[in-house]
Amino acid sequence: MSLAQTLQDLNVKQHVSAAEWQTRVDLAACYRLIAHYGWDDLIFTHISAKVPGTEEFLINPYGLMFHEITASSLVKIDLHGNKLMDTPFDINPAGFTIHSAVHEAREDVACVLHTHTAQGVAVAAQKDGVLPLSQQSLFVLASLSYHDYEGVALREDEKARLQADLGHTNFMLLRNHGLMTVGGSIADTFLMMFTFQRACEIQVMAQSGGGALVSIPGEILAGAKQMVAGVMKTKEGMGGGLAWPALLRLLDAKDPSYRS
Repeated sequence: MSLAQTLQDLNVKQHVSAAEWQTRVDLAACYRLIAHYGWDDLIFTHISAKVPGTEEFLINPYGLMFHEITASSLVKIDLHGNKLMDTPFDINPAGFTIHSAVHEAREDVACVLHTHTAQGVAVAAQKDGVLPLSQQSLFVLASLSYHDYEGVALREDEKARLQADLGHTNFMLLRNHGLMTVGGSIADTFLMMFTFQRACEIQVMAQSGGGALVSIPGEILAGAKQMVAGVMKTKEGMGGGLAWPALLRLLDAKDPSYRS
């Protein structure tokens, strides 16, 4: 059976709550947006979202490109990696390690987004990490943590170290590996990744010019950290909810099949 037929035959909506279905639609949209902006890495990164009111979460079917993912194709698992609904798809073992670690430790997190973009990995390979070179970097530096590279994330014992390094931050630079954002909604988590990715792009471009760089003054950075920290604690969060409807309109005009 072709993939197109397999996806067409999936009919999850009638078997889940309205809240779970909305989460599935938004998470599928997030995958499509990552593909739209060119931040995917074939099939090898992952985004997860908690099923509302549970400890279960949704993650991508391993083997599908991000532009192929639909609301029904997302795989529902528990914190032990058990699949909770019939599905022809498996999950990425490294993705499970990273995402289960975060969902297990952070009850406030509804979504976890991880990428391997060239610019993100480039900054993750730099000793000083994210530099205060742009307005975008202020938002990242206000809630940034680092996790040292331990190889492909397949070992259960790495989870405790990742949890400790993440703490209560919302942005994480995975050394030699990539970027991760965590947030209280899918919309906020995507907007944080947009900001993180843009900060890395600007940093790499600024460094490639070869000239001396001007860092944001420390007093502005300190004030901005307090301001951003306050913004992130409000009910509007990072403001992802303001941008999300427009992003969905972009996807609907391009290909609304993510909603199926």
